[in-house]
Amino acid sequence: MKHHITLDNPALNVVLYQPEIPANTGNIARLCGAAEVRLHLIHPLGFQVDDKHLKRAGLDYWDQVDILHHDSFKNFLAHREMLGGRLLAFSKSASQDYVEADVMHGDFLLFGRETHGLPDSIRDGYACYKIPIWGKVRSLNLSTSVGIVVYHYLHKMGVF
Repeated sequence: MKHHITLDNPALNVVLYQPEIPANTGNIARLCGAAEVRLHLIHPLGFQVDDKHLKRAGLDYWDQVDILHHDSFKNFLAHREMLGGRLLAFSKSASQDYVEADVMHGDFLLFGRETHGLPDSIRDGYACYKIPIWGKVRSLNLSTSVGIVVYHYLHKMGVF
């Protein structure tokens, strides 16, 4: 590893906008714990954080994950403003590929709900990127998408 990152100063922040599927959130939490990336959950959630499916997907690592809960997108934005860092959004309908983003230490990576993605009002207000899909599927799983983007950006930033 080239640079050691810590939860006090995470290289990246993953932000889930109103996630609906506990297994996805659990898998993303596990990924965040492994990569020392902070996880932000914007409520309302489609599940309880003590849901048995969430536990099965990674709650045994929950104490290793830096998770912040935000009551609303507005409250999250206030928190982000206080910390600094840019907000990069991800949507299958974006025009730019995620590899085109100029990611920086402390940036926030915003992913939408599994069923509806990000609202247009949010997606249109920020730099928005997509993961290309060449096959005939509609979309990638949320936890797969987060994993692709996070590890690519950490590598691009020289973290490993």
